[in-house]
Amino acid sequence: MRDYEPLAARIISPDRQEPQSFTDAREAVKALQALYKRNTRFLIDAFVALAGGAPIEGRYRAFYPQISIETGSYGLTDSRLSFGHVATPGQYATAISHPDLFEDYLIAQLSLLIKNHGVPVTVGESETPIPLHFAFGENTHVEADLAALADVPLRDIFDTPDLNTTDDLIANGDYEPEPGKPQPLAPFTAQRVDYSLARLSHYTATSSAHFQNFVLFTNYQFYVDEFCAFARETMAKGGEGYTAFVEPGNVITRPGEVEPEEGRGGRMPQMPAYHLKRGDNCGISMVNIGVGPSNAKTITDHIAVLRPHAWLMLGHCAGLRNSQKLGDYVLAHAYVREDHVLDDDLPVWVPIPALAEVQLALEEAVAEVTGLEGYELKRVMRTGTVATIDNRNWELSHQSGPVKRLSQSRAIALDMESATIAANGFRFRVPYGTLLCVSDRPLHGELKLPGMATAFYTTQVRQHLHIGIKAVQKLAAMPPERLHSRKLRSFYETAFQ
Repeated sequence: MRDYEPLAARIISPDRQEPQSFTDAREAVKALQALYKRNTRFLIDAFVALAGGAPIEGRYRAFYPQISIETGSYGLTDSRLSFGHVATPGQYATAISHPDLFEDYLIAQLSLLIKNHGVPVTVGESETPIPLHFAFGENTHVEADLAALADVPLRDIFDTPDLNTTDDLIANGDYEPEPGKPQPLAPFTAQRVDYSLARLSHYTATSSAHFQNFVLFTNYQFYVDEFCAFARETMAKGGEGYTAFVEPGNVITRPGEVEPEEGRGGRMPQMPAYHLKRGDNCGISMVNIGVGPSNAKTITDHIAVLRPHAWLMLGHCAGLRNSQKLGDYVLAHAYVREDHVLDDDLPVWVPIPALAEVQLALEEAVAEVTGLEGYELKRVMRTGTVATIDNRNWELSHQSGPVKRLSQSRAIALDMESATIAANGFRFRVPYGTLLCVSDRPLHGELKLPGMATAFYTTQVRQHLHIGIKAVQKLAAMPPERLHSRKLRSFYETAFQ
């Protein structure tokens, strides 16, 4: 084993950078980017050198950059804003990861802070070390012989991910800063962001840089197939405002192209993602989450760190009322949460409210695509409570159990994902909505036969998908400060949305 133990207590770091104050958000973000690049480069260079046989001289450590603000007043804030200001006078700070990826987001958040409080923001180094694993970005290629470090525990010479700083205490409202420490500026810590960026790439087989500000979730491949057909047709027509279509494996089709720049192929990831991109990042990402609340929680846990402007669920459900027909739509305005995956993070007694902006966009989209409006729209769409359950074969349970609860809750539809997605949107302050399509009615003995299923999918999925796309386009036309509802903010919130 290489001799390094006597030197392990010696910390080797880049020179500590003195804090800098800025009244221009763009300049502050440039400073964050430069500091992050310097510090991650230090770790990568040290690793490459050691892997090449260089002597181990101590523990190599670099820190995340940090943005902070101190204010002695409450500021002159616009009471309509749900973000962009701190709750009380004091010191606030957050460590930042991947400032290049979050450039537009950071500029928007810092601009509001500077404007609303009339004080500069400060860029410096945090006290949170950058784990070696997270210093390597998605596109980083390291020319190193890993065998040279096979007998050296990396955690002895580099910092590794620390689960104590990758939790959701801030988002859950459970975080209490130590005495004398700043309060948080952002809902996620830097290591929590890094952890999710790495998992996103794993689960979706696309780079986090491709994700757009509006996300559609579905539980059926049929919707993805229709989305891909729409996206490729859009690209073939010249883009129509979209700049690229990205498929798993980061396969890109650009405006004017019929085929992607590289061929498709390879094994599909667990939850494949597809991105119809726009230059302002307000395009559409679609993710096939598969079946079940566990998948729904997993993917929304990770996409939340990208701070999207909204996510919507489009999928199939069981209709629970006699008046419903196969192919009818259900616009959720309340949820019964029998999914249980979020019980520890968001108690079941917390109501998940409908968001007016999202509800109106979905209802208007249904009206425009179907050609129905007003009272006639009720022929094909019903607004009501959606129940989400974690038992795929709930129909096999004793009917006095789930059926009684469904009736008491006034539920009109049941699925396995929608309440989870809405609840995690509520928890992470991401606007959410649900539009489902009735694909069977098990309480009334109306199940799809194979031939019926094929016809149903052929005729209904396309319309449903285009309703979702139109709803997203309506939401994208709204200013973000209008879309991010104050309903999602607790008594003591972070300034960053």
